[in-house]
Amino acid sequence: MHATGELEAKLTHSAAQQGRNPDELLQDVLTRHFEEEARFVEAVNRGGEAFERGGYLAHEQVGQRPQRFLQT
Repeated sequence: MHATGELEAKLTHSAAQQGRNPDELLQDVLTRHFEEEARFVEAVNRGGEAFERGGYLAHEQVGQRPQRFLQT
């Protein structure tokens, strides 16, 4: 993979600021991106499963939770 134009300049600049090789920085950034994406997808799936089990809050209940927390 090869970044071009403005993106390549940003990558090179950021890598230089960190004292790193641009290829290594790109590897790290992509790795973190895909790890975060996997965590997000898992959270969405867990939320969908909870919803199917009836484990969800109505809109009004969501607003009440912080208030109950602050009152204790």
